Amino acid sequence: MNEIVPAWVFDWTGSILVGVSLLYLIPKKLAYWHFSNASLLPYFILFLAGEQFMLAGLQLAYLIFGIHGYWLWHLEQRRDQQQHPFNELFWYNLGWVLTLLIFAYTAYITGFSNTWAWLQFAIVSLSLLANWATTRKWVWSWYVWLPVNLLQSVYFWHYEYLALFLLQFVLFSLSLRGLVVWRREREIHA
Repeated sequence: MNEIVPAWVFDWTGSILVGVSLLYLIPKKLAYWHFSNASLLPYFILFLAGEQFMLAGLQLAYLIFGIHGYWLWHLEQRRDQQQHPFNELFWYNLGWVLTLLIFAYTAYITGFSNTWAWLQFAIVSLSLLANWATTRKWVWSWYVWLPVNLLQSVYFWHYEYLALFLLQFVLFSLSLRGLVVWRREREIHA
């Protein structure tokens, strides 16, 4: 990157914000969405400057999921506590449709000239699936996050994004923890 602010600033800023967000994810606290959304701007700038358009587009998709997920969790909480129904079909599918549009556009503008572009495609595809399942609080989302973290660690190591590389090991560990906690919760409530 040839700019005024070095790439590592965006790498570390985004990673710290993601790290904080994860403290709220496993217990399913709404603050997760605030910190997660805040991490998107530094990552968007980092990936856009590196001409990694699918990963930059993923940040936009994450923003849609972030706003959408926050609102869904709020609606679900209101429904469960106050018996206030909402149009679940519309709200559950809105974020997914918007995200697919972003995905299609970023896939269109990405040149698939090397293995790293195809790895980026796999990472983004799996991340979108996992994020969608996370907004629904489905246990299987953690099974998708695990390979995403592994693939991203390889990708970020190659591009020398040290904070993102290290973050993948934290995310992998937390994905294992999330899987155990969410699966246990599902069994208790079943």
